[in-house]
Amino acid sequence: MNYDIIVIGSGPGGYVTAIRASQLGFKTAIVERENLGGICLNWGCIPTKALLKSAQVFKYINHAEDFGLNKVEASFEFPNVVARSRGVANKMSKGIEFLMKKNKIDVIFGNAKVLKGKKIAVEKDGKTTEYSANNIIIATGARSRELPNLPQDEVKVIGYRQALTLPTQPKSMIVVGSGAIGVEFAYFYATMGTKVTVVEFMPNIVPVEDEEVSKHLEKSLKKAGIEVMTNASVESLDTSGEGVKANVKTANGNVTLEADIVLSAVGIAANVENIGLEEVGIQTDRGRVLVNEWYQTSVPGYYAIGDIIPTQALAHVASAEGITCVEKIKGLHVEPIDYGNIPGCTYCLPEIASVGLTEKQAKEKGYEIKVGKFPFSASGKATANGDVDGFVKVIFDAKYGEWLGCHMIGVGVTEMIAEAVAARKLETTGHEILKTVHPHPTLSEAVMEAVAAAYGEVIHI
Repeated sequence: MNYDIIVIGSGPGGYVTAIRASQLGFKTAIVERENLGGICLNWGCIPTKALLKSAQVFKYINHAEDFGLNKVEASFEFPNVVARSRGVANKMSKGIEFLMKKNKIDVIFGNAKVLKGKKIAVEKDGKTTEYSANNIIIATGARSRELPNLPQDEVKVIGYRQALTLPTQPKSMIVVGSGAIGVEFAYFYATMGTKVTVVEFMPNIVPVEDEEVSKHLEKSLKKAGIEVMTNASVESLDTSGEGVKANVKTANGNVTLEADIVLSAVGIAANVENIGLEEVGIQTDRGRVLVNEWYQTSVPGYYAIGDIIPTQALAHVASAEGITCVEKIKGLHVEPIDYGNIPGCTYCLPEIASVGLTEKQAKEKGYEIKVGKFPFSASGKATANGDVDGFVKVIFDAKYGEWLGCHMIGVGVTEMIAEAVAARKLETTGHEILKTVHPHPTLSEAVMEAVAAAYGEVIHI
């Protein structure tokens, strides 16, 4: 029962960490209380993308005439859409099971709690078993955050987990919060025919994005029939009737919204409770575990990665942190992660993808900047695809040519952002991007054209 490394949690942080540890020759075990793959594979990233794909196909079928095809009356059974999503998630979870076996990683199911002396206790079916390891890596992830005025009863007031598996499609829905989770579900349900209202506390939806991107998405969502309320907050809910009544505070006074269901998408809360942190002496701050640049906690031999530490709560971040952590434990030469070069993606339509500084942030940091934009309406590939909504925006330091930020909105942009991430990692300048030949016709040409626009050399606008 003694291991080199025990990982608690099998989400994208945990299972990737375990695989890399095994590759490095560590005797490794992983503990999971529910399903391999964690929230991301089972209740987050993957099943939501499956739902969104169904919505995209439904939209395409209903617009067959736009592509020169005969008009088709598309229909669907909502439970079948949900079932496909669950099938995709289950397939991916089984894939993680295969990877655990392939890499000779012991999988321990149950609720884990860290103990002093580099030990953990795993409870399952009333039985508790202790395991020890030279290194314990905590990757317990996060859950839907609940606000005091938005208690989730999982029936009328739900979180993302229930939103993935509703037995019937609601006729109307209020989505509270317009981050990635909020706008993705808003787009899905609205596209499938639900009347959706998004309520956002901040002045702009997707508030972490560049302001131009936020405003463009708001226009696109409104065009799709989604009502968007910014500078607004849900003060209270009344669930006593058949549906839900929401008392919403706005700049012009309070209004009452009515809907079948309210989806609370106001962020996440780290799973740091009841896992033994206090007993072991592992320090936390504001609900997150404190770590150094190698993910070592305040107690030697105990590490933490992913959504439970104060970094971006993204699957790819957790994976990168886990790999960095175990490679450092192995004694390899590794560099700390550059958290200023982490891509963010939102998968509604139009999609959003971004990395680096927004225009506002660059100005606040004192940079003299060059900004370039290229609309997909000028892209041959986007026009042929039948969707020209969106643009690519790039921001460069005028003095040295450093690529400060890249912000995209449009179909397929989540597949394009890695070019900017890699270029920024390699400290590529704007002029080097201009001399990098991009294939034609592709959506990726919009990146080159946006850079050209920043330097006054754009061809196609």
